[in-house]
Amino acid sequence: MKAGTSGFFFHTMNQIRHTFPPEERLKGVREISGLFTEGQSFLAYPVKVVWMLTEKGQNVPVKAAFAVSKKIFRRAVQRNVLKRRMKEAYRLQKHQLLREGGEKKLICMFVYIGKEELPYPVIEKSFTTALNKLGRTLKQANKV
Repeated sequence: MKAGTSGFFFHTMNQIRHTFPPEERLKGVREISGLFTEGQSFLAYPVKVVWMLTEKGQNVPVKAAFAVSKKIFRRAVQRNVLKRRMKEAYRLQKHQLLREGGEKKLICMFVYIGKEELPYPVIEKSFTTALNKLGRTLKQANKV
């Protein structure tokens, strides 16, 4: 592994390697339920972002998870397509969050709340808005 934070490596020609390794995935019932009970949220349609700052023993600056409602999208194929689109948008833009790394760590869940399957450019635009807002939040929290 080259120097840098997890999933944010610099190559010899100053190219950013956009990855989403398992360490950056939010897993575990305790973490996720704690996020929904104690976390804050905002909307960047068609994505609702639930987030929480943490100082726990987390070795990466940001952990993320993705969800799509089974009630709205009955077929697993539809849910998986939407989750793949959200993960791709996150993976390509997460460098905005990783630059703000510090003592405070961030866990977040991206929940697709749209009623219909939207194309990737729409989802990507909502992730740009959401990640900019999360980046500002993380930057302010690390200043304090």
